[in-house]
Parts: sequence; C-alpha cells; structure tokens
Amino acid sequence: MAIARLDYIAPWWTYWLHNFPHFNLTFQPVGNTFRPEDASYQQSLIVLACVGAVGLALSLLLLAGYLCCLCCCRRDVADETKRPHGCCVTWVAIITGLIICSAVGVGFYGNSETNDGVYQLTYSIYNANHTLGGINNLVGGSLSSMETGLMQHLERLDEIFAKRKDYVKVLRFMQLMSSNIISQLSNLPDIGKANVDLAAIADQTAFFEYYRWLTYLLLLILDLVICVVTCLAVARQSRWLLSMSMAFVMLSLVLSWTSLGVGTATSVGASDFCVSPDKFIVNQTKEFLTADVAHYYLFCSPNLPNPFQQSLTVFQRSLTTMQIQVQNLLRFSVPIFPTSERDLLGIQRLLNSTEFNLHQLTALLDCRGLHKDYVDALMGVCYDGVEGVLYLCLFSLLAGSALCAMLCAIPRAWTLIASRDRDYDDIDEEDPFNPQARRLSVYNPRSNIHSFCSYTSSLGSQTSLQPPLQSASNIMPSTEYMNQSMLFGGNPRYENVPLIGRGSPPPSYSPSMRTTYLSMTDAQIRHFGTDFQV
Repeated sequence: MAIARLDYIAPWWTYWLHNFPHFNLTFQPVGNTFRPEDASYQQSLIVLACVGAVGLALSLLLLAGYLCCLCCCRRDVADETKRPHGCCVTWVAIITGLIICSAVGVGFYGNSETNDGVYQLTYSIYNANHTLGGINNLVGGSLSSMETGLMQHLERLDEIFAKRKDYVKVLRFMQLMSSNIISQLSNLPDIGKANVDLAAIADQTAFFEYYRWLTYLLLLILDLVICVVTCLAVARQSRWLLSMSMAFVMLSLVLSWTSLGVGTATSVGASDFCVSPDKFIVNQTKEFLTADVAHYYLFCSPNLPNPFQQSLTVFQRSLTTMQIQVQNLLRFSVPIFPTSERDLLGIQRLLNSTEFNLHQLTALLDCRGLHKDYVDALMGVCYDGVEGVLYLCLFSLLAGSALCAMLCAIPRAWTLIASRDRDYDDIDEEDPFNPQARRLSVYNPRSNIHSFCSYTSSLGSQTSLQPPLQSASNIMPSTEYMNQSMLFGGNPRYENVPLIGRGSPPPSYSPSMRTTYLSMTDAQIRHFGTDFQV
C-alpha cells in the first residue's frame, strides 16, 4: 500500500511577515533570506525589535503631555468649590478594563498556540533524533560484527582448514564479502554527528520555551491583577490602591511594549525561515550530508533516487553470498573437520543478526519517516508557532494602549479623591450638620443655639425648609383662646404658651387641671372635649 507524500505549504501570514522591510542599524536595506549567523540580518531583527521601544516612548510622551495639560489647565478657585464630575474617569476605567480583559484572553490563546507549536517542533526533533540514533546503532552494530566477530571466526577456521586449500579459498572469499559490507556501511552519512546536534537543539528549544511560556503567563496574570486593583481603587476612592495600581501599570506597560518588540522580531525571523526552509537546512547539513541525501529527505519525491539504494543492495548481496558459503561449509567440511562446526554456526548466527539489522536499517533510511518529522516540525513552527506569536503581539499592542489610557485616567481619579477630601474639610463649622460643629455644640449650648438660629435665618427664603401648614381643624380661633385663658384663671403656668396653631402636643396632666375640668359646665366640656384629654 502506497503512502501519500506529505507536502508543506507556507501559510499566507508568513509571506506577509516575510515582506516586511529589513534594515540594519545604519538603515541600509538587507535581504530577507533567513541567515541567523549573518551580522547584517541580526541587525535587521534588532531594528524590528525596536518597534516596542518606539511604542513605549510614544506612550510616555503622551502621558507626559497629558500630565502637563492637567497641571496647566486648572480651574479657577470659584470653580474648584464644586466637586469635579467622576463619570469620565469611571467610564475610562470600565472601557480600559474591558480592553485589558479582552487582550488577556487573546494573550492566553496566543500563548497556548505558541506552546503547542514549539511542543510539536521539539517532539518532531526528538522523534527524528530517535530515528537517526537507531540508524547509528544499527550501522555501528553491523560494523562491529563484521570487523570483530566475523574476523575472529575466520581466523580460527583458517587454522583448521590449513590443509584444505579449497576451503581456505572459500574463507578468503567470505573475507572479501565482509570487506564489501564494511565499505558500504562506512559510506553511509555520519549519523552520529547529526544525532548530537538534533538532541542539543531540542533540549535548548524546550528550555527556552518553558521560561517564555511562564513569563507570558505571569504577565497575563499581572494585567488581570491591575484590572482588579484599579476597579477597587476607583470604587473605594483609595489613594493607596491608586498608588499601587500606578506602579503595577508602569511595570506592565514596559513589559507589554518589550514583548511586542520581541514578538515582532521573532515572528518576522520565523517567517523568513518558513518561506524557504529547505535552503537553510541544506546549508546547515552540508558538513556531514551530501546535497542528494539532504534533498532526498527534505522532498521525499518518487522522482528522486534513493542515495542508499546501491549500498544497501551490495550489502544484501554480499550477505546472501556469505550465507550460502557457510551452508556449504557446514554440509561438506564438518564431517571432515568436526571442530569447525562451532565457528561455522557462530558465523551463521552473526550473519542472520546482520541480515535482521539490514532490514531495519532499510526501513529507517527510507525518506518517509524522517520527512514526516520534518513536515510536522515545520507545521508546528510556521502554523501554530507564528500564529501564536502574532496573537501575543496583538495582546501586547492592546494591553499597551489600554494601560497608557489607564495611566492618563489615574491622575484624574487622584484629583477627584483629593477634591472630595477638600470638600469635607471646608464645611462651615457653624453648620449643624457638620460633625465637628455638633461636637463643639455639646460643650457650648449658647453657641449651638446661635449657630442653629443663624442657619435657620439664612435658610428662611427656602420654601423647602418651611414648616408644614396646620390643617383647619387644628387651628383654634382667638376668642376660644381667650376663653381658655380665662378658664384657667390666669395661671402663669399656662399663659403665653401658644399651643394652638403650632401643632404641639397638649401640656402634661396635673391635679389642678383635673379640678378645673370638673368645675366646668356640660356645654364647656362638650366644646373643649376634643382639645384636652384627661
């Protein structure tokens, strides 16, 4: 059953990033071919990383200009008596908080995608390293068997068959076949060197990826903490929380723009590699792999010949010839030389194990396994990896912009809190609703009466503070009031007490009132019964 060949097609965003202008530190154009060892190409990536520094500088300039305008354009003293309106600050805090939360969501997705891409890259590298390690072990084991084990058996058989020239001639022919096998195995590429390089690359990639993922995770958590602390500071109007929030915002602002610069340089560099990865791989492996071998594994096309086919064919034929010769010797020489059976059986076992190694080596040297690992690594880097870095760049841009707006809103919130405290401190000491004035009135009753009177006289023109009008049923005519005064016999206790018309409760009960009430006639009792209670 034929296995379909895997093809790699670079995504469109890698071509878009690949077309970014590349300039060195002297602003001279540089080619966009991926050359990490070239100094000019490294300078072009440093220039792209300076995008974050430019964004940070613009944010600080904007913040400085806003603070200057806030300090220079203060209100007049008359206007400062009014408390500033905090609706704008509240809405800015809400909007920036929503933007930061959205940016954090984008950042979590981008961080996860980048981690998945790098994990796929390292997994493919480790898998390819395992394949190359297996090839190296099979080649080394076969060489050791041919050079050491087979030669020892042939030397002992040479002593046993010394009297038979025809058998010695067969042994010389088997030695020639083993030399051919050794020569073909030696012509295979230096797998050991590639094995060491791949293992080191995979280990370093996994190490840096862990700390990159952890750094972004802490940055995302820091942004969430900033949102919570800022909302609490605005809600509770706490200067201490505002100060702590401002410190966190400044730290996160610097980290966000820094991550934007690093992400831009990383995504552009990775895109330069993803557009033409084959050329870079061929240049990196030309020290220990020939061009035909590199193209065979990179493209794995049916039109490309297998560069190991001839060596494997010679290996197989030489091994088959040696097995035939050993079987003939076992049939004809053992009856004559019984002591040769042990060495001949040892050679047969060695050739059988070598043939098994040959089948495994043929399967491992096929291009389909290593080409699949190569394509999987490219998919991890160029699809999930670069896409995740782009999302992280979007997170850094949104977070940096929102944090800059939050820094502009925090001084305004500080002004609102200071204005509130000033309003509390500027309350009139004679105001009866002022807590300080009430505490002073406890120790000075006369001043309390004076302040209250002053307060009521000053508010006499306000209709909202007028006492409610009494109903007609509660108002007693003046004649009835005079009769009441006469009734009580001019008792000074009840004189000049305008109970009627004030809505005040009747005087307390006393024995003199009961005596007067009993001396009244029935008509007077019916007339005044509704106004006095026993």
